[in-house]
Amino acid sequence: MLQRTSQLKSITELHNSRAKQFAISTLAVLVVSASCFLFKDLIGYRSVALILLMTVSIIAILFEILPVLLSATLSVFIWNFFFIPPLFAFSISSTEDWLMFILYFLIVTINAVLTFKIKQAEKKARDREEKENAIRLYNTLLNSLSHELRTPISTIIGSVDTLKDNNDKLSNAQQSDLLNEISTAGIRLNRQVENILNMSRIESGMLQPKADWCDMTELVHMVIHKTTNTENRNIHFKADENLPLFKLDRGFIEQILSNLLSNAIQYTQPQNTIEISIVHSSDCCVITVSDNGNGIPENEIPLVFDKFYRLPNTRSSGSGLGLSIVKGFVEAQKGKLSLTNNSTGGAKFTIEIPSATTYINSLKNE
Repeated sequence: MLQRTSQLKSITELHNSRAKQFAISTLAVLVVSASCFLFKDLIGYRSVALILLMTVSIIAILFEILPVLLSATLSVFIWNFFFIPPLFAFSISSTEDWLMFILYFLIVTINAVLTFKIKQAEKKARDREEKENAIRLYNTLLNSLSHELRTPISTIIGSVDTLKDNNDKLSNAQQSDLLNEISTAGIRLNRQVENILNMSRIESGMLQPKADWCDMTELVHMVIHKTTNTENRNIHFKADENLPLFKLDRGFIEQILSNLLSNAIQYTQPQNTIEISIVHSSDCCVITVSDNGNGIPENEIPLVFDKFYRLPNTRSSGSGLGLSIVKGFVEAQKGKLSLTNNSTGGAKFTIEIPSATTYINSLKNE
């Protein structure tokens, strides 16, 4: 039933679009013809043929073949009836005018058909290119996921097998290390699956933010605690005691912070510092995540938010979805996202999300 309704809707839209094209093409020929008729003695009927031919050529660029053929046929008969002597009659007195009339009809018809054929060829080329891009992206996703999912899964299976087979031979410290490896691999696996699901939600247009009061200081501490591999990084977050509560989608903000922090960890060295700041500015919650690493080449900055994109000549892992998800979640909340390089080195991500604010005391009194 839904499929039939969709088909009927598509047919109706196509019919309305084609009817609109017929109306516009007919009106264009009539308006140009009327304008030429006012100055027919000044410009001559042969010049009118060129003007009408140009009009039909423009219509051929814009519309489908049937409206173009209609406008071509209409222009031929209008030119004959209103411009070729004798006027106001479908007759031509001279052989030269007959020859010009036939040539005009052939040229305008061939022009319409050739333009339509060119548009069809361009459409096929675009469709082929889009298909090739889709296949390339699909292969990129499969190759990336085959590595990103296989690694944590292999870690989990290997650690579990070791615990099962050698449980009585392992010390408590060794068992604890294996359990930590399982936990880390599980978190990594969960993050990759979440990225895939989130990207599906973004592309399907299903993102609907659910705003609620959020303590950003608490949220940042939680994200830092949940993120893996932070023990080898200097992560600085200075809590602002005067920071208000923001009305935001907590789940979206958590994913944004998590992806930005994970990205910073991937593209920096252990000695680098990662700084996170949250400020209230101009009715916006402003989130900044920066580092003092190598930064990002200026020509690569416009590309980093594309799906599956990873900086060249880097060994960092990841599916290349993290920053594109950040962009989708920011835009879903009507926010702005920017990326710059720090003057002292390193990358700086800045997010501004419009948000209502309140303070905890005010919220308790409501």
